[in-house]
Amino acid sequence: MTSKVEEDTGAPPLAVPGSRGSRLASLGWMAAGIAGSMVAEGARQLSQGNLPKVSDLLLTPANARRVADELAKLRGAAMKVGQLLSMESGDLLPPALAEILGRLRSDARAMPKTQVMDMLVANWGSGWEKQFKRFSFTPLAAASIGQVHRAQTLDGRDLAIKIQYPGVRESIDSDVDNVAGLLRLSGLMPKAMDIAPLLRDAKRQLHDEANYVQEGDYLQRYGDLLADAPQYRLPRLHADLTTASVLAMDYVRGAPIEELADAAPAERDRVMTLLFSLLLREVFEFRLVQTDPNFANYRYDTRSHRLVLLDFGATRACKARMSIGFRRLIKAAMAADRLAMGTALMDIGYLGESTQERHRQAVLDMAGQALEPFCQEGGYDFGSSDLPARVRANGMALGMQREFFQLPPADAMLLQRKFGGLYLLAIRLKARVNLFTLTKAAFASSGRSA
Repeated sequence: MTSKVEEDTGAPPLAVPGSRGSRLASLGWMAAGIAGSMVAEGARQLSQGNLPKVSDLLLTPANARRVADELAKLRGAAMKVGQLLSMESGDLLPPALAEILGRLRSDARAMPKTQVMDMLVANWGSGWEKQFKRFSFTPLAAASIGQVHRAQTLDGRDLAIKIQYPGVRESIDSDVDNVAGLLRLSGLMPKAMDIAPLLRDAKRQLHDEANYVQEGDYLQRYGDLLADAPQYRLPRLHADLTTASVLAMDYVRGAPIEELADAAPAERDRVMTLLFSLLLREVFEFRLVQTDPNFANYRYDTRSHRLVLLDFGATRACKARMSIGFRRLIKAAMAADRLAMGTALMDIGYLGESTQERHRQAVLDMAGQALEPFCQEGGYDFGSSDLPARVRANGMALGMQREFFQLPPADAMLLQRKFGGLYLLAIRLKARVNLFTLTKAAFASSGRSA
């Protein structure tokens, strides 16, 4: 390599197992480690005169840490399963497992320079470095699918280069199935928990996120859709350097969105208003939604006061039926019309013809509760809200009733997750947002009646 390429100076990297065999072997070592830990802990307990339960031997902090460490090493589908379980089901998991898996939402180790080099040679060919004035091997960010590096080309472009981890795309389905099976067999996952919908969603989401050409297309499409909204900033795609496993785009400056928690109230309110306005346009006007609620997908340029939008791998088309169903549901909630809300919930798929009346009323109560922010004409103060905790508690209570099982369509779950993610961010920023006025304006501008 030449001096144009900067050496890695970050935290110790961790190689990604690239083949299916090596990834399966890693999971096997994890199972063996859990078994060995159980034997050792059982012997220790017996020597102290205790008769331990098998569940106590399984659900130790050491075993939970072993699971999280192995999923982090595999990245990709394995890590995404841990993230989804932590995000969606944390309240139902054993505390030791929930705590450790929670770290997977933000922690990811970078792959070593040798693997980065191999991926770039495979995608750009040997001698790729001759196109660059500078290429930093210290990643700006690392996540479950890939990591991002900054680079400057000889023709003056300042770029962010997203490089996919080796073997991730090819091992998505097997990784998801193997990790889920291992968590079941090991006893670290409660047997009563039905995670099949989460696993299906993880596979589909990962296949979408691993297609960098598709993500580049969505990035360009969003740029066109938001050409009339200068308050948003998106990076430009650089198609000449983009492949299925490498995505090249503008490097865009911006502070993490969470840092706005210390900004003036008016600035916090403005940013969250921009985010909710965008989501309403996505669902009711564009019918194209970036469904990933991760806070890292948003940054803020404090100099230009523009909201920076990143990562369009989880973008999905919003079907007309789903868009209309959510429009009718929100309008009915704003009008306090429970009968119309029930019809909308059935159209979306939250209720069925066979749903018992008491369960129907419980779902209506939950929907009304979840849509509280849309129903306050003077604006909703997220800073003083405990809404997510209340909705989660009621949802868990309903889910524990074995005779009730009405899983909504995956698209509805994704929209629900995206709205919930913005609720959580608004709470983090202690923002006040007039969703009542925003929604009425969005319905009027999209020009469709429900």
